[in-house]
Amino acid sequence: MTSYPTPAFTRPAFAPGILGVIVLLAGLALLDNAGGYFWIKMVVAILAAIVAVFAWQAGAPWWLIAMLPIVIAWNPVWPFDLHGQWWVAAQFAAALAFLAAGIFIKVKNPADRNRR
Repeated sequence: MTSYPTPAFTRPAFAPGILGVIVLLAGLALLDNAGGYFWIKMVVAILAAIVAVFAWQAGAPWWLIAMLPIVIAWNPVWPFDLHGQWWVAAQFAAALAFLAAGIFIKVKNPADRNRR
């Protein structure tokens, strides 16, 4: 038993959200390299699907409005031929969506010892 308080909630989507931001911003350097950007698209689509599952489990389905288009647009299986300034802007918008989802998706901690 510890005297430190436990948090009242956890943020399960924080780690995949931060990883999504890192991968998207690193992927900006590989936009012209089709072979390297394939792997960026795959990782982003998988991380967006993971965040979407955490959002659904947390009872926050409105985050699916942000995550499902990311899963579809960065899908490496049936790729879209997107390029130019709009695609670069979409990279930044998706990074912001990952960051916001990671911060705001919360789940009550079942091991909260502070409840009375």
